[in-house]
Amino acid sequence: MSKKVKSVVEREIGSRLKDIDSLAVINPRGINAIKNNQIRRRLRDKGLRMTVVKNTLAKRATAKSRIDGWEKLLDGPSAVIYGTASISAVARLLLDEKKLDEKIELRGLFFDGEVYVGEEGVKQVSKMPTREEAIGIIIACALSPGKKLAGIFKGQASKIASIIKTIEEKAKEREASAPAPAAAVAASESAPAT
Repeated sequence: MSKKVKSVVEREIGSRLKDIDSLAVINPRGINAIKNNQIRRRLRDKGLRMTVVKNTLAKRATAKSRIDGWEKLLDGPSAVIYGTASISAVARLLLDEKKLDEKIELRGLFFDGEVYVGEEGVKQVSKMPTREEAIGIIIACALSPGKKLAGIFKGQASKIASIIKTIEEKAKEREASAPAPAAAVAASESAPAT
C-alpha cells in the first residue's frame, strides 16, 4: 500500500473514530461474508458500526483522540465496533453474537480510559448497567425514601380514620340502645291534659 493510500485510509479511520469515547474490538478471522453481513445488520439496528482496520493505521489515526490507549486490543486482524449505544449494551450484544458463532474472538472493550481485555473483560462490562438502567436505579433510590414516608403517613392517616369511624359507630349504637331519658318521660306524664 502506497503512502498516499495509507494517508487516506488513516484520515478515514480518524474521522470515523474521532467523536467516540468507547469501542469494542473483535477478530474478524473465520467469519464468512454472510455471517459478517448478518452481524453488521444487527449492529446497525442498535446504532453501531463495524469497521475492519489495519492496526498501525488505526493506532496512528487515534493517537491524539479521546480513545488514546485502546491500542492494547489491536493484535492481528481487528474489527472495531463503535457507535451510539452504551458500552454495556455493546458487550451484551457481542456475547450474544459469540453464543451464535463460537468462531468470533472477542478482543475486548475500551471505555472511560480503561481497557477490558478478552471475553472475560466483555463479560465484566456486560454486567454493568446501561445509561438508561443507571438513571432508573438512581431515580428509584431518590424516590424510595419519599415512598416510604408517604406510606407511613398514609398508613397512620388510615389508622386514625378507622379509629374515628369506630368511635362514631359505637356512639351511634349507644344512642340507639340507651333508654329514653327519665326527665323527658316525666315531663310528658305531668303535662296537663287539654
